[in-house]
Amino acid sequence: MTQSQNEDLQRSPLTHKVKIATMEPGVEKTIEIAEDERRAIMGLLDLLDLDGLRFDYRVRHGAGKRVHVSGRLKADVVQTCVVSLEPVPGRIDVSVEAEFWPQEKIEALQARAEDPSQAGEIDWPEPIEGDAIDLGPLVYETLATALDPYPKKTGAEFAWSDPQPMAETPKNNPFAVLKDLKKS
Repeated sequence: MTQSQNEDLQRSPLTHKVKIATMEPGVEKTIEIAEDERRAIMGLLDLLDLDGLRFDYRVRHGAGKRVHVSGRLKADVVQTCVVSLEPVPGRIDVSVEAEFWPQEKIEALQARAEDPSQAGEIDWPEPIEGDAIDLGPLVYETLATALDPYPKKTGAEFAWSDPQPMAETPKNNPFAVLKDLKKS
């Protein structure tokens, strides 16, 4: 995989920027994902169908210009069975919690991390971009991690079969020819 292909996979197909100044704390909002965006997600996540993708959320402002987002992500998905390759319908309904911080506060937190080798394991806050937060990547990443990694249709079974033993053939010995020459 090339670096540009890897970057494409990491880039979210969704953007849904919300200005911090317009966020009313405690008021529930809903993001309903448009059909063209759902089709892009279907291609990236190998889904046969994606319907009703929505994110119901609330925001809470915190100290130091921090924003806490909590809500529920819901969707109807159709994946491919790993055994029979038939469609497997499923329902996603997961709780979502995320923190958004100003970039300089994230960098300060990273600088204070006790063990730099474990920095990738920490659940870092998402950056606030200017005066807005982008909820699109949060929706996409939550959906991607909520999908069944090995969807299996009810009753689908893989029939194991023992491999047929190979007929043993005598091994050709390169010195067999010399053995025949010695006899003559």
